[in-house]
Amino acid sequence: MKLSVRVRGDWFAVPCKGSEKVKWLGEESLRRYYKSKCNSGHADETVFEVRKAKGGAILDSDDSIRDVLDDSDFVTVVLDSDMSSPAIGPAEPVYVEEKIPKESVQAAKEVMSLDGNSLSTDDLVRLGKGYYRIKLTVESEQKVNKARQLLEDIINSNKVVYGITTGFGKFARTTIEKSKLIELQENLIRSHAAGVGPPLSPERTRMVLALRINVLAKGFSGISMDTLQKYIAAFNASCLPFVPEKGTVGASGDLAPLSHLALGMMGEGKMWSPNSGWADAKYVLESNGLEPIKLGPKEGIALINGTQLIAGLGSEAVERAEAIARQADIVAAFTLDVLKGTTRAFDSNIHDVRPHKGQIKVARRLRSLLHSETHPSEIAASHRFCDRVQDAYTLRCCPQVHGVVNDTIDFVKGILTTEINSATDNPMVFADINEIISGGNFHGEYPAKALDYLAIGVHELANMSERRIERLVNPAYSELPAFLTPDGGLNSGFMIAHCTAAALVSENKVLCHPASVDSLTTSAGTEDHVSMGGFAARKCLRVVEHVEQVLAIELLAACQAIEFLRPLKSTPPLEEVYKLVRSKAGPWDKDRFMTPDIESVTKMLQEEQVWRKAKPMMDNYHSLQSIETRVFSPTASGPDAPSLKRRKTSSMSRR
Repeated sequence: MKLSVRVRGDWFAVPCKGSEKVKWLGEESLRRYYKSKCNSGHADETVFEVRKAKGGAILDSDDSIRDVLDDSDFVTVVLDSDMSSPAIGPAEPVYVEEKIPKESVQAAKEVMSLDGNSLSTDDLVRLGKGYYRIKLTVESEQKVNKARQLLEDIINSNKVVYGITTGFGKFARTTIEKSKLIELQENLIRSHAAGVGPPLSPERTRMVLALRINVLAKGFSGISMDTLQKYIAAFNASCLPFVPEKGTVGASGDLAPLSHLALGMMGEGKMWSPNSGWADAKYVLESNGLEPIKLGPKEGIALINGTQLIAGLGSEAVERAEAIARQADIVAAFTLDVLKGTTRAFDSNIHDVRPHKGQIKVARRLRSLLHSETHPSEIAASHRFCDRVQDAYTLRCCPQVHGVVNDTIDFVKGILTTEINSATDNPMVFADINEIISGGNFHGEYPAKALDYLAIGVHELANMSERRIERLVNPAYSELPAFLTPDGGLNSGFMIAHCTAAALVSENKVLCHPASVDSLTTSAGTEDHVSMGGFAARKCLRVVEHVEQVLAIELLAACQAIEFLRPLKSTPPLEEVYKLVRSKAGPWDKDRFMTPDIESVTKMLQEEQVWRKAKPMMDNYHSLQSIETRVFSPTASGPDAPSLKRRKTSSMSRR
């Protein structure tokens, strides 16, 4: 047996037969620890306890090792002198298991073939969640091998080529002797692994790793098949290097994050796997039967030049934005109905004469959710003869505002789909023409600008939502009890939930300032314009998260508002949404701790439960009702006008 043992942050490989006692393991590990410290202080230390590194289970010192541990297990030895200090926080080790999504530890059964050309943002998110293993297509393997062969031929011919036989950036004119070409690549990785901040989650690290594999699969990087296959093996085993989220300026690509990715694959730095949690990379690889990569000429720069952090995080952002945008229409429809708004603003006549794609799409969705012959609403029927002509903009203008968000998402998804299937290396290896050419495909301006635009666009969903929450909780607008509580004064109801929404919207307004309008010269003036795309991606994700949370608060408020309108019912699809919410969050008869309910409904929206609940009934409306329901309006005609009209939906409005 061989165990990986941690003593005060240092890891040791300790071989044993398995028949030894746990007590021996602790003492032997302590001996090795002090041997590494030149035997300083050994006589003063004793072992306090031995624990499993993951979970913190205490091992009985009298048990045989093989009875309580498996081969390649991770163990922590705690010394008597290991104490907590209020100045530095908890002493090492801290026995708290990593909290990660369940998908992060499930072994994928299906395989996705990567060719560098056909990956979608949805595919990438699914790879991040661990739904698939990866393999290369035969055509990709051929392209990779062909590019590598050209590279080897050029090296053997002693030609001078940037990044292969020269230094990098400011040192591009410094020629490196052939005997040091491998050291050049290793030094590149180590020196560029200079990121800071918390690590990416396992899910996001998998996305970046998968995306780097997809780019290398195009066959323009000169990577060796051996190195690429080791990347694939690490992905399939969920051996994920420690990648700090901060440190990239987005040109020359995401150098720092991708260097941390490569550093872990070299067996250096930290790495995470489901079996070990965080540990030294060399032990995590070894415990999963994997070998560290050994870099050849050009391979270091081939692994770190590109926009994979920006594009990976951006892909998650655009997919989540698309999901919340769909559901924002449902939440807005719910609020409109409980506020007794009119559906006339969604008449296809209006949208056919301003035929923006997103505007028409949102209006069509709203018609399928609100009062119609297919989906009647008792609430709508209760005020059909009121004299209200039109509603506030946050109700009436949903197609126009939500619509451009949908169009923004489509635009950004197009940019990112191109980006994640692009060769973003430098220099580029063109095997078909026997040339290696330096260029600038690593520059992250495309995804950076697109993600700044996405943040600005999707933020409007929360901007609108917060104002609708205000209308729900303000009796001057809603004609409902103040803050949606039946006993105001004693209870505060949704008073501070609305404040939370307002705080998130205000924070978003700052986060929507474009990161990509900034640039700082780096690399001694060689890299004199950068994209700042890493921050654009990170803050865009934060904006999307805030939008999800604000809409969760609005949905909870709308469900609370309808309690005051009972026994009247809304439309069937909105009633199904109500039931879904009530399965996690009951009505507020009196004040209670609200955060858990907000978090539960936020998770519903993130998992698209609201969309999946309403979508079949929306589709049913469109399949059954080709003639559009047009409700009574005081401005439609004279007093003898019928209360319900029908109009055949035009081909344009059915898009």
